Amino acid sequence: MKVVGRVDQDSVKAFAEEAIAPGQTLHTDAFAALRVLAEGHHHVAKVTPPELVDEWLPWVHVVISNFKSYVLGTYHGISGRYVQEYLDEYCYRLNRRFWENQIPNRLLKLCATHQPVLLQPVGC
Repeated sequence: MKVVGRVDQDSVKAFAEEAIAPGQTLHTDAFAALRVLAEGHHHVAKVTPPELVDEWLPWVHVVISNFKSYVLGTYHGISGRYVQEYLDEYCYRLNRRFWENQIPNRLLKLCATHQPVLLQPVGC
């Protein structure tokens, strides 16, 4: 997930080049700015009535809805300045949601195996 100033063909193309391997099959709604995806991928766009959108793009609405709940439940709102950081944190947690029981052991292992970080005193 990435914050963009506006959803236009330039921002979609830049994101696709950065985040999606060439030749992938992409399923989207028929939003005009997404047509540029067909240049390097197999783009399947479909105009879908609202009552069938969960059938065509089932995880899109779940992920967006869960992000909204995460932000409102955890932070009670966020600043626009740090939206990308909140998205990064959400994606990290979403991608590791099945490993929650391993988090304490992983943290303990990291603490035990990494070298300490020494901070320089202010003014040095």
